[in-house]
Amino acid sequence: MTPPDHRPHPPDADPASVPAAAPAPPSLTRSPFESDSFTSATFVTVGRGPALALAVVWVVTRVGMLALLASDSLGIGGVGNEVRLLYRHWYGFLADGTFPPGDPTWQYPPGAGLVVMAPGVLMPWLGYAQAFVALTLLADAAVTLALAVADRARLTHGAWYWVCGLPLLLHLPLARYDVQATALAVLSLLLLKARAPAAHRLGGALAGLGALVKVWPALALIGTPRGRTTREAWTAAAVTAGTLLAVLALLFSDSLDFLRHQGARGVQVESLGGTALALGRATGLWPGTTELRYGAYEYVGPYVSTLGHLFLLLTVAAVLWLVLWRLRAARWSEATPLDAALAAVLLLTVTSRVISPQYLVWLLGLAAVCLTSRRTVMRPVALLLLPAAALSSLAYPVLYAEVVTGTPLGLAVTVARNGLLVAAAAVAAHRLWQATVSPVRE
Repeated sequence: MTPPDHRPHPPDADPASVPAAAPAPPSLTRSPFESDSFTSATFVTVGRGPALALAVVWVVTRVGMLALLASDSLGIGGVGNEVRLLYRHWYGFLADGTFPPGDPTWQYPPGAGLVVMAPGVLMPWLGYAQAFVALTLLADAAVTLALAVADRARLTHGAWYWVCGLPLLLHLPLARYDVQATALAVLSLLLLKARAPAAHRLGGALAGLGALVKVWPALALIGTPRGRTTREAWTAAAVTAGTLLAVLALLFSDSLDFLRHQGARGVQVESLGGTALALGRATGLWPGTTELRYGAYEYVGPYVSTLGHLFLLLTVAAVLWLVLWRLRAARWSEATPLDAALAAVLLLTVTSRVISPQYLVWLLGLAAVCLTSRRTVMRPVALLLLPAAALSSLAYPVLYAEVVTGTPLGLAVTVARNGLLVAAAAVAAHRLWQATVSPVRE
């Protein structure tokens, strides 16, 4: 759709006789998501067509995800055991007023306890696992609806990206609480796009709540415009997080026990550091092995601790880069908070010692929010994340045994997945800096 021609007509010309400006030829170097014709032809029809099509695709894909979870036999199987066994185990402690004491698998901030306890509301009618999945689908539907509303006026397609992208992770999103955390970040960012101060405060409150659920949703606020919006959103986030933390500390014991367990994490096999060690082991340069620790397979052997500290330093470097970007940024658009959040989470993901496959749920959600704005610069990043999500499903659960043992196939999958994530992070950081800091070329 070509924007209207606002150039004045000659004084003596009849406007009706002036021929319409010819549309600009399409660029062959832009991504499909940057094409107006792609957007219009693919997602814009008449009447209720787009909403109905979106709803149908959501139902069909989610039924497929439920079917995979019901059988739970793909690859190594047992994806749903985290909900059926571990979350249910934690629920018993939380119902007694304590966070799991001395449990090294509990590595989450205290707000996560609210998500783990939430299925109890439905347990008079459903088992714990069924209630958890039902609430996860409800959060998924809320994200879809919010994105669809944001897409409606701008011919954008964040909702389609989310609806079609999440199933690339197969049934994993239904058996982790990352969809709920992503919903808080998505809703926060969409509220920050509004003009009303009340929306900014509510968006900040949701980000603060998300920070207590899984930390990373606090990054939804990294790109808020300087001035009143930042003050309103950040203050609301701090007040919400502080108040909730105080309430949880009052009602539950061992609410901060997760800090000790999280700090003891090693280098997980799916991380970038794990990929480096796997390559070293495959070439005979590193003699280590894998071990099940803290609920995941990690590498053990020489240099693992050093590599883990190196990635902690890389995480600190990523945070410092984000602070520098925040100080240097001179131009803000409606898309800047969305783009900054995706870039920030990507940078902290690739420098993590873990990179579990459910991290892709966060990245797909943030990319979908970016695609609700036509001014986003993250379209190439969104495209890179789709094959990364598909490869994550191959790494876990389909080929997880191959990944853990370091076979050529398992190694190829992790190298490709992590290579795409590194590329996405580099592109995101570059495009964010270019759009907001670099001088504009005349």
